[in-house]
Amino acid sequence: MSAKVWLVGAGPGDPELLTLKAVRALREADVVLIDDLVNPALLEHCPTARLITVGKRGGCRSTPQAFIHRLMLRYARQGKCVVRLKGGDPCIFGRGGEEATWLRQQGVEVELVNGITAGLAGATNCDIPLTLRGVSRGVTLVTAHTQDDSSLNWRALAEGGTTLVIYMGVAKLGEIRQQLLEGGMSDDMPVAMIENASLPHQRECRSSLSRMQEDAHEFALKSPAILVIGRVAQATQAVEALASATA
Repeated sequence: MSAKVWLVGAGPGDPELLTLKAVRALREADVVLIDDLVNPALLEHCPTARLITVGKRGGCRSTPQAFIHRLMLRYARQGKCVVRLKGGDPCIFGRGGEEATWLRQQGVEVELVNGITAGLAGATNCDIPLTLRGVSRGVTLVTAHTQDDSSLNWRALAEGGTTLVIYMGVAKLGEIRQQLLEGGMSDDMPVAMIENASLPHQRECRSSLSRMQEDAHEFALKSPAILVIGRVAQATQAVEALASATA
């Protein structure tokens, strides 16, 4: 049997958001390596597979990436169908590109399967369109956590005029606020902070750039959560204004 690894996006948590292709890969799997944020309900699609937890979560003890690489390679070389089941989309802050490149260098066939990313699902569940005609002509996905602790070009993000969706930003709300304000973003810019996107216990806190740190504290915001910063976070008012303009 030829070695193959599927890098599969599990989506943000809602089992109904899993793609049909992801379900097919899970049904064919002999071994499934499971990320920490994957909803256990998805495992009903692979009842006979060997399940191995390889959790990675900010602020918690994580499985070393090199060890995950070796596991995927070991089982693939045994001729098994391997699924690396990753929260959200494997190529949006999910190391899917790194893993695919490394496996191909070892001569292993790899197939990537997209998943719905939390930024999209969380915003949609809060009735926030990430792009909206006349309000936001684009969306920028960024992470507040980097491996080398380097800083983003916050001034460019503040001046870009797109909706900002920020992952892994709960611990850096003060820095995000300061950098965007110094970059020229208005202090009354709407902000939505969305915890546990797409799950039944999803929570949202609406705020503004100047108030978001205090409001998050009062709300007891916890990870995993995403931030949506932009005029679209006042979606109802924005849509009403657009409807009035085109009436």
